[in-house]
Amino acid sequence: MTFSSWPHLFRPAPQPAAPTLLLLHGTGGNEHDLVNLADRVAPGAALLAPRGLVSENGANRFFARLAEGRFDPAEVVARAAQLAAFIQEALRHYDLSPARHPLCALGFSNGANIAAALLQLHPEIPLAGAVLLRPMVVLDQPAAPGSLAGRRVLLLNGDHDPIVPLDHPPRLATLLRAGGAEVTDTLLRSSHGLVPDDLAHTTSFFQSLLNPASAP
Repeated sequence: MTFSSWPHLFRPAPQPAAPTLLLLHGTGGNEHDLVNLADRVAPGAALLAPRGLVSENGANRFFARLAEGRFDPAEVVARAAQLAAFIQEALRHYDLSPARHPLCALGFSNGANIAAALLQLHPEIPLAGAVLLRPMVVLDQPAAPGSLAGRRVLLLNGDHDPIVPLDHPPRLATLLRAGGAEVTDTLLRSSHGLVPDDLAHTTSFFQSLLNPASAP
């Protein structure tokens, strides 16, 4: 899949030097799914939203799964590399220099999992930070030491999520901290779906990351 043929949404920011949000949808979603959420948590950001290329009975995903909660590491590695190449080309094509446009990821469920894989495997993708909504461990591999120094990551999970085991968020946090990332692991009163607290925590995270002078 080449950059030009990869289905995606790009919406430039209305102001120069605005940040860019990399939006990564959940299973069955598409490149439009997280636009409204992004506009609420980081208003004015440019948006880059690729569509997952894997089809699971017609549902878009970023990588295949063997069964619920079971994954082939080789598949995750290959799909993460494919997405990393797309992101690098998109940054060049849309002139989104990370020095002028800080890049942050916002992923939900399957999208959160591929974002975690990008952090673990592809620190060359210049993510200043990431909000991972309902992530789980799909690749049990620590980030390389020092590879994520200066990166900030927020994990938001539900305390009665039937999909994500309770031990997965702290395990994922450990894998990312191995690379030097500053990880906040927060457990909310929720299931797999999003709740108002997700919006509040995500908004606060992006405000402090992107506009530290105005953070509460």
